[in-house]
Amino acid sequence: VQLQASGGGLVQAGDSLRLSCAASGRTLSRYSVSWFRQAPGEERMFVAALFRSGHNTYYGDSVKGRFTISRDNAKNTVYLQMNNLRPEDTAVYYCAADSSLILSTLTSHTAYAYWGQGTLVTVSS
Repeated sequence: VQLQASGGGLVQAGDSLRLSCAASGRTLSRYSVSWFRQAPGEERMFVAALFRSGHNTYYGDSVKGRFTISRDNAKNTVYLQMNNLRPEDTAVYYCAADSSLILSTLTSHTAYAYWGQGTLVTVSS
């Protein structure tokens, strides 16, 4: 499966953005999909996950209550709705997918076989 992340941009603190992860080649509903982010000089960090069942979601502590991951199977796309953005949310955001994701490893970037190219989110104060 090929993943294409989009929707990043420059916003002010408190604003919202919605990122999209569009899939081609395979049906994305067969995969668990997550978002990671990487700020300059930092490691890639888990943001949110949506298991392929479509019902179970998980979030990193820093985004709980502000970000929502969802799926539109008809569009073969997973979204990350980001509300109340903060300057510390500034990073390149990546979507990742895997057909065998398990709960114990979902926060590890090594657990994912497929990655999108990343989209930059910049939040100004």
